[in-house]
Amino acid sequence: MKVDVLLGLQWGDEGKGKIVDVLTPRYDVIARFQGGPNAGHTIEWDGHKVVLHTIPSGVLNPKAINLIGSGVIIDAQILKKEIEKLASFGMEVKSRLRIARKAHLILPTHRLLDATLEKSRGEAKIGSTLKGIGPTYTDKIARQGIRMGDVIQPDFIKRYEHAKNAHIRTISAMGESTASFLLDGISFDEYEKQWLDALKFLSDIEQVDSEYFIHQQLSAGKRVLAEGAQGTLLDVDFGSYPFVTSSNTVTAGVCTGLGIAPSLVGNVFGIVKAYCTRVGSGPFPTELFNETGDTLRRNGNEFGSTTGRPRRCGWLDLAALKYSVMINGVTHIFLTKPDVLSGFDQIAVATSYQRDGASLTELPYDHENLTPVLEWRKGWSEDLTKLLDVDQFPIEFTDYIKFIEDFTCVPVSIVSVGPDREQTIFRDFE
Repeated sequence: MKVDVLLGLQWGDEGKGKIVDVLTPRYDVIARFQGGPNAGHTIEWDGHKVVLHTIPSGVLNPKAINLIGSGVIIDAQILKKEIEKLASFGMEVKSRLRIARKAHLILPTHRLLDATLEKSRGEAKIGSTLKGIGPTYTDKIARQGIRMGDVIQPDFIKRYEHAKNAHIRTISAMGESTASFLLDGISFDEYEKQWLDALKFLSDIEQVDSEYFIHQQLSAGKRVLAEGAQGTLLDVDFGSYPFVTSSNTVTAGVCTGLGIAPSLVGNVFGIVKAYCTRVGSGPFPTELFNETGDTLRRNGNEFGSTTGRPRRCGWLDLAALKYSVMINGVTHIFLTKPDVLSGFDQIAVATSYQRDGASLTELPYDHENLTPVLEWRKGWSEDLTKLLDVDQFPIEFTDYIKFIEDFTCVPVSIVSVGPDREQTIFRDFE
């Protein structure tokens, strides 16, 4: 058995949560392999809606085990709230969940550090979600982080206080204090108390060594799906640096985030929105600053599920998509939100770039000041959200899909035509 991988091929917000939920009945284990609560995977079913920030998106299936892997970073307070939210729908989550002992903790002072650093950048802000992601990964790489497995050690509080005081000294050196910022609308002291209480709440969830756990599941013939967060173009090494996240969002991150060898990676499912969006700062070659961009934002309800910020919107960038396909070894493309494009007479797609008089077919070292070369295609007027089968697709939409397939050399195997799990159409996908 091998581990299949599902990840985003753009700047995040591609609709990964829904697709994982749809695929979960095919798998025994769903494993998040990187990122933290900066993720926002939205799932809708039977009129209900939930946004998952840390818990894998297979949690709605009572038969699946959901693993928070070693490459994930955890805010105990946010994870507790997620579990309680799901419990309000009648779900018993803790028995379906496993947490890797080696997963690092986001401390309350990590969030203060994040806010302090972002404030210090002034107009050069990178658009952080202020969830403490960057500072937590910094401590991890600097070998001074605190992991889930440390919580049960007798000297945990001593380790925690040591890390907290080191962070406070840094914050003070930058002219701020624990009183400078509110965390979720409350004081630092109150938030810290709630955070420590949340750690106790999580104490009865089974902790595992994710590398052994995954291999044991594979040896037992179980099917495993690795779920990524954010998107390829936000990868810390291969994205639009420095406007990226702090982890490896690409397929290679599965190996380091779960503890498996590259030879154990199976199919790679790449999630692609039928147009592009981005939250926060950073280059975005096909961004639209006109009424068309506003229409995409309005029709697609493009507001961040984690931050609530309006997303920047633009046409599909096939040059960037082909780069993501190459980096990840994508075997299947799953297309989401084409229904948002209904009603456009013409739809543009970027196939290359121009910069300083030169034509570029590849993403350059920096992604700044790229002018997209657009190819215009005929749009469709039909409401795709009501469709049940590929035979009902408008010819213009079928041509749009074929254009994507021909350009990337990867089949579009699933099409999502709405937010509900039932609004999913399979194309040649077993």
